[in-house]
Amino acid sequence: MMPATLAERLWRPRLGTLRHHPPRPLRLPPPFVDPRPAAAPRPRVSLVTPAFNAGPFIARTLASVLSQDYPQLEYVVQDGASTDGTMAAVALVRDRLSSVESVRDGGQSDALNRGFRRTSGEILAYLNADDLLLPGALAYVAAYFAAHPDVDVVYGHRVLIDDDDREIGRWVMPPHDPAILSWADYVPQETLFWRRRIWDRTGARIDDTFQFAMDWDLLVRFREAGAVMVRLPRFLGAFRVHDEQKSSAQLHTLGEREMMRIRERIHGRPVGYEEISRRIRPYLLRHIVCQKLYRLGLLAS
Repeated sequence: MMPATLAERLWRPRLGTLRHHPPRPLRLPPPFVDPRPAAAPRPRVSLVTPAFNAGPFIARTLASVLSQDYPQLEYVVQDGASTDGTMAAVALVRDRLSSVESVRDGGQSDALNRGFRRTSGEILAYLNADDLLLPGALAYVAAYFAAHPDVDVVYGHRVLIDDDDREIGRWVMPPHDPAILSWADYVPQETLFWRRRIWDRTGARIDDTFQFAMDWDLLVRFREAGAVMVRLPRFLGAFRVHDEQKSSAQLHTLGEREMMRIRERIHGRPVGYEEISRRIRPYLLRHIVCQKLYRLGLLAS
C-alpha cells in the first residue's frame, strides 16, 4: 500500500478512527474545557456505569465523575458479578454512590436497564467503566439543559485516550444532522446525555437484543419520537482505546450485523456499503471543515 500523501493526511476524516497520533499528555484549550460550576437551577443528573471485570480502569472512571462535585448527581454502578478488583475499587467510594449492585446479568444492555430502573433524575446518561468524563462536563451539560428546555438530547466532542490516559486523538464533531443517523452513528457515547421525558416516550429502556449498537438504536428511537438533538461545542468525554474493549473486538462481527439490522429497519431494505459511503460523505466533509477550524482556533460552535 502506498503511503498517504500530505493532502490525503490533511483532509482525511478522523471520525471512525481510534488512533490519530502517538500518545501524548492530554491538554485541551480552555474554551473547550470549563470547570466552573453551573449556575442554578441545577437539574438532577442520573448517570449509570455498567461494569464487568473493569479493574484496571474503573477507579479512574469513578474519579472522573465524582471529582466534578456536581451537587445534584445520582451515580449508579451496575456490575455483572466481576471476579477481579472491580468491586474493591467501587467499595472505596461506595459512600459517594447512590446505588451499587453486583449480580450476573445478560450483558451490557441488560446491566444498563437494571441501573436506569434505579434512577430518578431529569437528565440521564451512562459512562462505560473504561471511559472518562472531562472536567466540568456535568455542570456544563446541566446548565445547558436548564437554559434550553426545548432540547431533549445533547452530545459533544470526543478525546481518544490510551491505557495510561494519554491522548491519542480527537473527534471534532460537526453540528448535529438528524439524517446521518439513518446511515451511521458517529455520536460519541460517553458524551451523550438525554432528558427523562424522551427516555419515557421511547419505552424507558435500552433494547437488550443489541449488545454493540444499542446506543445507535436508542438515538434512532429518540429521533423517531421527535427529539431535539444538539451537538455542544465542548469536549465532554474521553473514550479509552485498549486491546480488551468490546467495541474493538466486536466491530467487524457482531457490530456489523447489528448496524446493518438498524439500517434495514430504517430503510426497509438491505443497504450496501457503496450507498452508505455516498450518504455519509457530506457529513464527513462537514466534520473535516470543523476539524480544520478547530486546529486553527476558529471553531466556536
